[in-house]
Amino acid sequence: MSSTKPGSARSEEPSDSFGRNTTPAAFAEIFDSLRLELRRGCLVLAVLAQLREEHYGYTLRKSLAESGLEIEESTLYPLLRRLEAQGLLTSEWREEEKRNKRFYRLNATGQAILEKLLAEWNGINESLHRILKQETNGPTKSQEEKYEVTTAGKE
Repeated sequence: MSSTKPGSARSEEPSDSFGRNTTPAAFAEIFDSLRLELRRGCLVLAVLAQLREEHYGYTLRKSLAESGLEIEESTLYPLLRRLEAQGLLTSEWREEEKRNKRFYRLNATGQAILEKLLAEWNGINESLHRILKQETNGPTKSQEEKYEVTTAGKE
């Protein structure tokens, strides 16, 4: 285990807010849980966006994968059923290539929800970019002023 001084390079082993080291297995479990949480919201947005055009399950999965977003059938089909139950999609069974397939498409309510979610996503994304930029570029002028105000006279 390497030791570090506050403000110096991070230790090699992740630690929690109490400075305790986190085992690699625990770290991986925490990361996987948070990654899945992050993906869930993104998948909803991606599926709604893709369903501006009609798809059946396989073509939807393929389209998402081609855009870099893999999704398992065990995740996609329950999501499609939930979005349809929420009144955001329409679906119909049709025979194509001698097989019955269920085709999904965004309806008017789904389109309105997608537009609002995209606006929300863009706002969150812009905020995250600002936050991450601050982290890499150092404190902003207002942050420096707050620090100066709170530390003045404490020397």
